Amino acid sequence: MLFYSFFKTLVGKEVAVELKNDVVLTGTLHSVDQYLNVKLNNVQVVDKHKYPQLLALKNCFIRGSVVRYIQIPTGEVDTELLQDAARKENAPQKAS
Repeated sequence: MLFYSFFKTLVGKEVAVELKNDVVLTGTLHSVDQYLNVKLNNVQVVDKHKYPQLLALKNCFIRGSVVRYIQIPTGEVDTELLQDAARKENAPQKAS
């Protein structure tokens, strides 16, 4: 749930999504769900010459299982918050 929570904080930000088939799309993150499926608005294809069939694409839904990377703006990463959340998620559970 750590990544889901993290990506929810990036809604409305510009991201680049690289798919497993080497297509790279940039756009505004509209939403993300618990399976890390993402919806992008204002989509643009990075390599327009290689994928001209995608030029008309404006909004898209991307299934989480086909995503290789999601590149996010450096200034949008709160590393301390992310580290704290990772520590809490990996902390040993106390027995009741």
